[in-house]
Amino acid sequence: MKTFTTLLALLLLATGPLTAQTATEIVRLADEKMKGESSIGTFTMEIVRPSWKRSISMKSWTRGTDYSLTLITAPAAEKGKAFLMRQNEIWNWVPTVDRVIKLPPSMMMQSWMGSDFTNDDLVKQSSIVTDYTHTLVGEEKIEGREAWIIELRPRPDAPVVWGKIRAWITKGDYLQLKAEYYDEDDFLINTLLASQIKTLGGREIPSRLEMIPDGKPGHKTVLIYREIQFNQEIPDSFFSLQNLKRVQ
Repeated sequence: MKTFTTLLALLLLATGPLTAQTATEIVRLADEKMKGESSIGTFTMEIVRPSWKRSISMKSWTRGTDYSLTLITAPAAEKGKAFLMRQNEIWNWVPTVDRVIKLPPSMMMQSWMGSDFTNDDLVKQSSIVTDYTHTLVGEEKIEGREAWIIELRPRPDAPVVWGKIRAWITKGDYLQLKAEYYDEDDFLINTLLASQIKTLGGREIPSRLEMIPDGKPGHKTVLIYREIQFNQEIPDSFFSLQNLKRVQ
């Protein structure tokens, strides 16, 4: 979440034709607004299927693109499970079997906790700024706001799972309100819709993210931001295997 931009620093984008470099700046600002240099947040995820629903609550700590720790706090059957990403390595702590499992890169496209988000979306979170090139491909109004449409293509040898991403980022406040995720053959796999903009952690951001898989009617996963704080001091030692087993 792998899911999910530092305040508006910018008159950069005022006039003149937009270049690839400017498209990169737009993506960087949108990314920083949702993440900050670090963050601590609580979230609820609802997995929706045609005949059932399932809710998961979690707490997450992130620092940059190299460190993240996610703890499952509910339901009781899943409580205590935790996921750690430290640079290029990812581990899963399963308290019921008292075991830490290292996740191989081949698992990044697999479903996270049975949801429509991938392990990369919510655990590894490939950098949309440094792992992709960015090209402005159009403009469109979304949720009543003017937005740029920017196409992201992976850089050679970048450790990413998507063949292409299209992002809709609003002008002026740099909110990413929509993203389409394509595989290496340019087939649409998932669409992400962001809505319910609120002030959280001192900045206005979408508080609801809805991931919808293509070609699966009645399937979606909704991630709700409950609380979030940005730019908190989190030491390296927090993102350790020892802490993975005892984090609260």
